[in-house]
Amino acid sequence: MKNTKIRKRSNAPIFWGLFGGGGMLAALFGPMLVFITGLAIPLGLLLPADTMSYAKMLAFAQNILGKGFIFAVIALFMWHAAHRIFHSLHEFGVHAGTGCKLLTYGVAFVSTIVAAVILLGL
Repeated sequence: MKNTKIRKRSNAPIFWGLFGGGGMLAALFGPMLVFITGLAIPLGLLLPADTMSYAKMLAFAQNILGKGFIFAVIALFMWHAAHRIFHSLHEFGVHAGTGCKLLTYGVAFVSTIVAAVILLGL
């Protein structure tokens, strides 16, 4: 007789996928976003002073590609942060289980929904 093991389904791959996507996006675009918004524009380095004027940023956010980029950055950064915070809490000895998961991933989920609603309203 063959001994077969029944595996439980897990939702972990979904969270690991969002974590990985957010980590990749953070690694590729995060430093440049910090440089542009935190150094280049305020200090007048390499870019014109009106690069991030309200009118230009509104036009960017109203474009479908701009909305997609902004949504991807906000949502994936939030899911990446939630996953890191959840596992960091575990490393610090906070083993709240489901409550901790609901709090960390819940904040990421709500942030994703809020970002989508605001971007679709533009």
